[in-house]
Amino acid sequence: MTGAGKLDRRLRFEARQEIDDGHGSPVAGDWLPRFTVWGKRQFLRGGETVLAARLESRQPAILTIRDSRQAREITADWRVVDTGDKRIYNIRENPKLSDNRGFLEMLVEAGVAT
Repeated sequence: MTGAGKLDRRLRFEARQEIDDGHGSPVAGDWLPRFTVWGKRQFLRGGETVLAARLESRQPAILTIRDSRQAREITADWRVVDTGDKRIYNIRENPKLSDNRGFLEMLVEAGVAT
């Protein structure tokens, strides 16, 4: 169970800005901050996939945040910046409601290209 005391990481969610390439087609621009919330980070351990990822300096984790209107806008093409240790995570799946339905959980991965 996740309580407010376990939400100990300050997480900034960012989405890519779409800009015009000069020929009428949108292209990915800079990362723009969308919102910042308190969350919980749980690194994944065990399993062949996770162990292989660590050998490649990738670190998968599960991030948990409170469910909100803003949080429901998050998609797998966003990224998350932990404002404490400045680690950048790519979101690997759209957030899902947790078992108690008051929180959203998402698989993220640090150490990979954005």
